[in-house]
Amino acid sequence: MSGRAYLDWNATAPLRPEARAAAVAALDAVGNPSSVHAEGRAAKAIVEAAREDVARLVGCRPAEVVFTSGATEAAGVLAGLPAGHDVYVDPTAHDCLIVHCRMDGGAESGHTLAMGHANSETGVITEPPAKGADGYAFGARRADWLLLDVVQAVGRVPFAFSWSGADFALVSAHKLGGPKGVGALILREGLGIAPLRPGGGQEQGRRSGTENVAGIAGFGAAARAALRDLDDGVWAGVAALRDRLEGRIADGAPEAVIVGRDLPRLPNTSCVLTRGWKGETQVMQMDLAGYAISAGSACSSGKVRASRVLGAMGYDETAAGSAIRVSIGPSTTAGEIDGFAAAWLARYRKFRAKAA
Repeated sequence: MSGRAYLDWNATAPLRPEARAAAVAALDAVGNPSSVHAEGRAAKAIVEAAREDVARLVGCRPAEVVFTSGATEAAGVLAGLPAGHDVYVDPTAHDCLIVHCRMDGGAESGHTLAMGHANSETGVITEPPAKGADGYAFGARRADWLLLDVVQAVGRVPFAFSWSGADFALVSAHKLGGPKGVGALILREGLGIAPLRPGGGQEQGRRSGTENVAGIAGFGAAARAALRDLDDGVWAGVAALRDRLEGRIADGAPEAVIVGRDLPRLPNTSCVLTRGWKGETQVMQMDLAGYAISAGSACSSGKVRASRVLGAMGYDETAAGSAIRVSIGPSTTAGEIDGFAAAWLARYRKFRAKAA
């Protein structure tokens, strides 16, 4: 469809040309990466080269990268923790972490804290607290292990697993401009946990099943390109466009709330709350106007309900159901930002007129 502007990068980023080329080329690698013949070794080399690329981007050792079908599968590491192990989860975390929350262990059981580093709906960045102290975050008595969801952060803000203090991290290729359906669990070397998927012992025994060679190749290429963008300061220009959008909204709709505007945030994300104007209504109106945005996380935005994240931040149900997310990227233009702002403000004025 021509004449449209894609402003929903936090749901999925457009596929990078480098990732497309790498994935297509890898489709011709006929061998199974577990086979010892020349064709198998060639396929294995593609996987291992991509593992090194992802490790460089995430700031970890290649041996700590376990390829998965995506971040949601990687979050399943929490289900494999020992029996009686408590899992405390940040209430603003992604649904793939929330479902693993359990606090029924004994006083002597282990404790894991799971949290998002950058929120997909608001863009707000939360720095992980230091482990080992009492009175830990989100009700935890202590945290023996720390899991960070860095799906939205990696490639957009500086991050290194090695200095984060985390024991596990979740990464997804399609948020970086890689293919959908491939991601990684970053697992601190030497940590003994149950495998994500038992079977033939692929991925160092952490996740069995024949590797998605083409998807992994695209992931590696996207990781290389994302690291280049970070080094080149590309996201500073994205942040300037985000600020341009928020300035126009603030000028034309002064009672609209930019959630987290005064907090550390991703450079590409604006969460705009206009009380009483339902988020899903705004999404449909802007879609008809030619702009793709979201009313929340893509994993739950099909459900007509108030944002759980905004509720956890203290907003009431009406307010939490009145927000949209605009998320942009390096290929977004000033013209698209200005066009969206004008289209949104025109519909905002109609909403205000009806509400008067």
